[in-house]
Amino acid sequence: MARQFTETKLVVASHNGGKVAEISALLQGKSLEITSAGALGLASPAETGVNFIENAEIKSRAAATSSGLVALSDDSGLCVHALGGEPGIHSARWAETGKRADFQMAMGLIEEKMIGQTDRGAHFVCAMSLGWPDGHCETFEETMTGKLVWPGRGELGFGYDPVFQPDGYELTFGEMEPAAKEEISHRRRALDLLFKACFKDG
Repeated sequence: MARQFTETKLVVASHNGGKVAEISALLQGKSLEITSAGALGLASPAETGVNFIENAEIKSRAAATSSGLVALSDDSGLCVHALGGEPGIHSARWAETGKRADFQMAMGLIEEKMIGQTDRGAHFVCAMSLGWPDGHCETFEETMTGKLVWPGRGELGFGYDPVFQPDGYELTFGEMEPAAKEEISHRRRALDLLFKACFKDG
């Protein structure tokens, strides 16, 4: 049985403002006092894992150990089928410029690598990890399948959202209102699994 979350405070283990806002919105109704690793000035750990679950647990453990509070981390990324799953766990690194994240550049890089490819399939992966200060973690992973579009569409969302059109929808994540995206996203699905396992009210 998964360890139960019984605290009233939670750290979102991220310095990404868009991700913190989206996770905080998904936690509405849980009667939690939410802060973030960025707001607490916590250092970002090196993400040395070989998959999303390992990296999510690295981040939740680091934030929980540093803050003394239970921490919720997300490790997510875009996996492009024709590119063997890239950028995958390196999705954020593809956007690194040395000064800030440039996802427009990263989306362009993906499209360059897609030249000559006919398979536009892709999926987002999200691993959600709840970490306690004693090092224990409960981690859950989910996906959202879809296809790549180019050029990107929409200025809502963040990261690779403008180029990802989820299966069964005409809009990209970048065109969807945040509440609509939150209802179907890979992040929502992974968090739902975590809620059911670790929160008494599901």
